[in-house]
Amino acid sequence: MVTAEPIAASQQRSPEEWGVRVDLAAAYRLVALFGWDDLIFTHLSARVPGPEHHFLINPYGMTFDEITASSLVKVDLDGKIVEPTTYAVNPAGFTIHSAVHAARDDAHCVMHLHTTAGVAVSAQAAGLMPLNQTAMLVRGDLAFHEYEGVALNHDERPRLVADLGEKSAMLLWNHGTLTLGRSVPSAFLTMYFLERACATQIATLAGGAPLHHASDAVIELVTKQAQFGKGMVDDLAWAPLIRKLDRLDQSYKT
Repeated sequence: MVTAEPIAASQQRSPEEWGVRVDLAAAYRLVALFGWDDLIFTHLSARVPGPEHHFLINPYGMTFDEITASSLVKVDLDGKIVEPTTYAVNPAGFTIHSAVHAARDDAHCVMHLHTTAGVAVSAQAAGLMPLNQTAMLVRGDLAFHEYEGVALNHDERPRLVADLGEKSAMLLWNHGTLTLGRSVPSAFLTMYFLERACATQIATLAGGAPLHHASDAVIELVTKQAQFGKGMVDDLAWAPLIRKLDRLDQSYKT
C-alpha cells in the first residue's frame, strides 16, 4: 500500500474534522469496494467543519483503496493546498467540486464518479429513464449539465451551478454522475441510488426484450414518495457499510 507522509495524527485534529476525515476515507474505500473507482481519477470531497471554507479531497496518485483519514489533502475553494503534504491534488477534479461547495451551503460532501453504467447512461439521449423503482425515486432530484471538456476551465462553474439548482444529483452528459449531501453518508446513499438506477437501466436495455413501462401516474407517485424518508435512512444505511469495512480492513481510519 502507498502511504502518505503523516501530516498530523488524529489527536492533533479537532474531533469534528477527524470525524469527517474518517467518513470520507470510508467513502473512498466503499467506492473501490463497489467497483465504482477509476484508477486515481474522479473525486469525493467534504467540507472541514469551521469558518475557513476548507475542504478535504484525495491525494492525487493514490488509488481509492489506499485512502486513509490522515492522507486526505486539505484545500481552499480555489483548490490550493493549505497545509503540508507530500501529495498534490488534481486541479480538474476540484473545479467541479469547488463550484458546488461554494454555491450550496448544504453541500457538505460532493461525489463525482465515472462508472461504466453512469457514463453509459450519460451518453444516452433519454438520460435516466423511469424504467425501475430506483430510477423513479431518483428522477425528481436529478439535474443535467452539458459536457464542456475536461473540467479545467473555471468559467464552467457558474453554468454547472445554474444547471444543478437545488437538486442533489446530477447527470453530467457524456461524463458521469455527481451527488451532494449534508453529510458523507447522505451524498453516498444518493450516489448509491443513482448508480444503481443507471446500472439497472443498462442491464434492462441490454436484455433486448420488450419493456414494461409503469404508468405516468405511478411514476409521479414514486417521485413524490422519494421526497420523504431518505434523510431518515442515510445514517441507518451507512452504519452497516462501516461495519462491513471494519470487518475487511480498518486502515482507512488511520
